[in-house]
Amino acid sequence: MNKKEIAEIKKLLLPTRQTISRIAGCYVSAGKEKIMTFSQSFALLEEEERFKYLEIFRKSLSGTIGKNLLDMEFPDEEETEGGRQSFLYRLRQSHLEEEDLLNQFYDRVIESYVTSDHYLILLIANAYDVPGRGTDGIEMFDASQEVYDYFQMAVCPVDLAKPALSYDKGSASFRSRIRDWIVGMPSLGLLFPAFTDRGNDIHSCLYYSRDAEDLHLDFTEAVLGCRTPLPAGLQKEAFDLVLEQSLGERCDFETVKEIHDALLERKEEHEDDPDPDSLGIGDVRVILSRAGVREEEIRGLEEAYEENIGKDERILASNIRAKNKFEVHTPDVTITVSPDRTDLVETRVIDGRKCIVIPVTDEVLVNGIHVR
Repeated sequence: MNKKEIAEIKKLLLPTRQTISRIAGCYVSAGKEKIMTFSQSFALLEEEERFKYLEIFRKSLSGTIGKNLLDMEFPDEEETEGGRQSFLYRLRQSHLEEEDLLNQFYDRVIESYVTSDHYLILLIANAYDVPGRGTDGIEMFDASQEVYDYFQMAVCPVDLAKPALSYDKGSASFRSRIRDWIVGMPSLGLLFPAFTDRGNDIHSCLYYSRDAEDLHLDFTEAVLGCRTPLPAGLQKEAFDLVLEQSLGERCDFETVKEIHDALLERKEEHEDDPDPDSLGIGDVRVILSRAGVREEEIRGLEEAYEENIGKDERILASNIRAKNKFEVHTPDVTITVSPDRTDLVETRVIDGRKCIVIPVTDEVLVNGIHVR
């Protein structure tokens, strides 16, 4: 799913929209015991309660694609009878009205979700009459060709409110406030099926993790059966290792600088793409070629890529580019340069020593002080 598709689904979670049919939930203790469950029509909730639930589910569609929000594709075996996708499909078809299916889902989440807190598993069912679009991109609500039938899940921590004093009007005094159990914003979320090309994609789901570096692998394997990509932070580390291992002595300052520039060029080329730019091993070869690395200078690229990333895996280009800077580190010095001015940095041999050279202009500040 791309940004526009996610934004379109988030609009369904505004208070002005009245399309959600049902809500269900299970309150779980830190010891993995079900404290209570509920299931009811969403329309029967008090208005303020509906607003709070909508806020939670909007949050589970927030974040950065490729970091907090991940497209997960189901392996073929999970779509057969008894597979995890097959189970999620049955849950979706039930519109959350079958208690047995709901309890089976809760049990799968409870078994696989690792936390030391109380938490609340929430589910909503929704059906969206997808409006058609003209050639000018304007929605035509009388030209719908498909109903997007889906459910959303959010797993929210439940914590005791902080102790505090509050004013008691009856006794006209300040007293210790009663500590309530408060539902927080979601730590995990799920949208099934995915809304791909503005329609039902039962072969994929959209997965949300508040912590982009902890994707809760036990949960994704047990509940989804999907192969989880590398967390965003590890993608950069893995890409760096691929370069170091496959380039060897060719992995010098100038080459790395050229690779940095090649990634910036690729960013500009894909700036208007609706989907996030991702790289496979073939794309990495193209980037190395743009950086001036000849094929014969690369050794073991396939092996390095498979070892650190995965043979058929792809990584997001945004996760491996340096964010708004070009940095050079030594044990004692860090040099930060504007990402589009790498031409200012070069290496030279001066008095027999390898040096990093940066031209100095008339405007130089040291600890905030203008120096001559």
